[in-house]
Amino acid sequence: MIVGSGPVGLALAVDLGQRGIDCALVERRRDVGRIPKGQNLSQRSLEHFYFWGCVDELRAARLLPRGYPIGGLTAYDNLMGRYWYAPPGRELVRRYYFQENERLPQYLTEAVLRNRVRELRDVTALFGWTAVALEQDDYGVRTTLVRDGDRARRVLIADYLVGCDGARSPVRTQVGITLRGRDLRRRMVLAVFRSRRLHDALKRFPARTTYRVLRPELEGYWEFFGRVDLGEGWFFHAPVPDGAGPASLDVHRLLERAAGISFPCALEHVGFWDLRIAVADRYRRGRVLIAGDACHSHPPYGGFGLNTGLEDAANLGWKLAAVLRGWGGESLLDSYEVERRPVALETTEEIVADIDRDRAFLERYRPDLDRREFERAWSTLAARSRNRVESYEPHYEGSPVVVGACGPTPGVRGRHSPRARPGHHLTPQPLSSGRNVYEELGGDFTLLAFGAEERAVHPFQTAADALRVPLRVVRDTYQAGRRSYECRLILIRPDQYVAWAGDRPPPEPEEVMRTAAGLG
Repeated sequence: MIVGSGPVGLALAVDLGQRGIDCALVERRRDVGRIPKGQNLSQRSLEHFYFWGCVDELRAARLLPRGYPIGGLTAYDNLMGRYWYAPPGRELVRRYYFQENERLPQYLTEAVLRNRVRELRDVTALFGWTAVALEQDDYGVRTTLVRDGDRARRVLIADYLVGCDGARSPVRTQVGITLRGRDLRRRMVLAVFRSRRLHDALKRFPARTTYRVLRPELEGYWEFFGRVDLGEGWFFHAPVPDGAGPASLDVHRLLERAAGISFPCALEHVGFWDLRIAVADRYRRGRVLIAGDACHSHPPYGGFGLNTGLEDAANLGWKLAAVLRGWGGESLLDSYEVERRPVALETTEEIVADIDRDRAFLERYRPDLDRREFERAWSTLAARSRNRVESYEPHYEGSPVVVGACGPTPGVRGRHSPRARPGHHLTPQPLSSGRNVYEELGGDFTLLAFGAEERAVHPFQTAADALRVPLRVVRDTYQAGRRSYECRLILIRPDQYVAWAGDRPPPEPEEVMRTAAGLG
């Protein structure tokens, strides 16, 4: 049972439904909201949509023209000022992923996923229902639901329950999981508006989708504009005084101050939120798990919240299915928290570090005091933006279900590499057939064998059969792939992470398979 049908809950339902797992998706909202939050989808997230069977539908739903650059720009003081930089974005790491990144409002992403859910016979969607109470024992979770409107009640019993019900997660609260972090004590405004004049004014820059402003009085926090469409649609986030509300805040004036020009606009939505960064102290209690914003809360800087949540769903989906099918062990389910929580922790640390670095820069350098010193520091700030993209590489080194990883713990700080490294995302490579290796991967484990003899492959297949672990073997003779991966044998998990790699089979292949399946 999945409580909450935002993008993470929907994605998990699709992942499980495609694996033939009977699940119920419970959501109070009957319709998708229209606030354009969570727009940036990384290349890794698009890989998930490829395997969830709806990547083409997702790309077709975009509002921006096909090929429009997805990236950011940073300006000092306002968008009409002298100092700005527009560093390269996710295109820096494009070759390490099978899919290009994408940008569209979250409500369109949810609509695509809802349509995919309707196609899956093993997913029962209960829109208009609210989970009001749950209790669990060693055998399952019993949940009481109430329907909006007529207050009808029903009880569902499931093997497991996953709370994907947002930052204020009632599921998390009911099972006593604590959210810990840092309250940044900043009130923020979100404004959604339309303005052709702003679009025309920003033609002074190379094409971009987000525009952020740094100025000393913001203390390292951003004002930033984001495109909803090309021409008129925008959203805007900015720090505002404590206690600010619709009656006391001149939102139009705030928009013009950040832009550096006067422009007419039609406001469509104004809302307020508090800037907090937090991660749950655990992701599981018994048969109840949490995912997405229920276990980590990020500000809307860089799209980390949505993309991290979708990766939660991809990590958890195959593990739940493995346990329910009988071939995955309990330690496999425990590894969900072990792998995903450090990633969320380090992601929040990166966000806080960025805010602190920007604050330190603004306190130290000003063009009106020492222009030359400011310009040198501004160039350094621009270079650092590029480094952040290249060094953000979530991985599962140190995971108990990965064999041969050299790092002590999972995290996000690393480097992209074509080499097949245990605990790291598999990079795409062409095969001798002309197909990409990603087109050969399925929903189970895959053993990729480059020029390996049958005696090297057979022990893995025998071990998998003995343990009832589903394994697909892909043999290939393409030497370029072998050179890029720097090994001949690669055991790939259902979520496209490398479980083990080597030139020769390990001394005990069954032990490798047992570890990867959480049976150790």
